[in-house]
Amino acid sequence: MYRVLVCDDDTAIVDSIEIYLKHNGYDVIKAYDGIDAIEKAENNEIHCMILDIMMPKMDGLMTAGRLREKHNFPIIMLSAKSEDTDKIIGLDFGADDYVTKPFNPLELMARVKSQIRRYAYLGNLTVKESQLVNGGIVLDKDTKEVTVDGTLVHFTAREFGILQFLLENAGRVLSSSQIYEAVWGEPAYGVERVITVHIKNIRSKIEINPKDPKYLKVIYGLGYKIEKF
Repeated sequence: MYRVLVCDDDTAIVDSIEIYLKHNGYDVIKAYDGIDAIEKAENNEIHCMILDIMMPKMDGLMTAGRLREKHNFPIIMLSAKSEDTDKIIGLDFGADDYVTKPFNPLELMARVKSQIRRYAYLGNLTVKESQLVNGGIVLDKDTKEVTVDGTLVHFTAREFGILQFLLENAGRVLSSSQIYEAVWGEPAYGVERVITVHIKNIRSKIEINPKDPKYLKVIYGLGYKIEKF
């Protein structure tokens, strides 16, 4: 049984998350501040953590940083803030995912499942030279296969080519023309709509919530990029 550590100073939120986690078959350990969470992590085998940012004694960012000194289990941050800069700060402190309050419990459960699958799968993965690995995405250039959090996902040839190009340039903003010329191998003229459709399809296959993507971001007026994890 996988064990999830839930830490939030709001006891009602902790109790409600516990109900959903137990319904999905997880063991739950509860904490109500960062110091308590670190102690629970030291004394229990944890497979995933849900961690609120705004807490007394020690906030979630400091807690995540302290935990990352010894532990590599996935951490999902909870926060009332939704700006991209806040998400980036959370990721810099060691978070693997970010959920904004108020959240959909079903989406949170999907993110927990995704993180635990990735944790279990990548923990036993020997990365080959032919593989591009970013977060929970593993693309194999030789077998032309892609797994997301350990689950095989099917892509068309064009989608595979676009995803490979984006992963090879993770963290960089790429224009529609750059993507088209790299994947199609011909000059790009008026290709924005074509790339937009393919990006939408790729998002639907790699993101839990395509409307709030973790990996594939639109940089308005400039192009697209895969966040580097």
